[in-house]
Amino acid sequence: MANKLSAKEKNALIETLQTRFEQNMNRHKGIKWADVLARLEANASALWSLNEMEQTDGEPDVVAFDKKTGAYTFYDCAAESPKGRRSFCYDEAALESRKQHKPKDSAMNMAAHMGINILTEEQYRYLQTLGEFDLKTSSWIATPGNIRELGGALFCDRRFDTVFTYHNGAESYYAARGFRGSLTV
Repeated sequence: MANKLSAKEKNALIETLQTRFEQNMNRHKGIKWADVLARLEANASALWSLNEMEQTDGEPDVVAFDKKTGAYTFYDCAAESPKGRRSFCYDEAALESRKQHKPKDSAMNMAAHMGINILTEEQYRYLQTLGEFDLKTSSWIATPGNIRELGGALFCDRRFDTVFTYHNGAESYYAARGFRGSLTV
């Protein structure tokens, strides 16, 4: 079934998420797994999206809790840009603009299919406070409309113990550039 996990898939995903949660408490101080689990079990579509993140090597983990809404936010926390989401141009317009050597998809299309959002620059920089990510790869980030209208798109990485934001043509794609996502449950 599309967008729904079997009981076996759900159990395997929850076990993986719990193990990652317990091994990385610095990412979610003061948050209890039982509370996250209760929220997840009430949201089958979020579990499906988290499974998509996991299946593409994103290693999703809890990074925030909103006290007002009770929502938990997951980011892809893989050390490098998720392997299953690399070699994509930025969005559908960029994909359509390529006449030759088109990538198999775009980052924005895949994120939408997965039910997640591409990290913003602010979110990406927050992720970098939780560890060191993208030391060898880079990740597309949500690009402001004015930049995108001119044909550009933004990406980030971490080099020399510093987080950098760069620009590129949105139609470009590289084996070492993917995207990281977020999901609020």
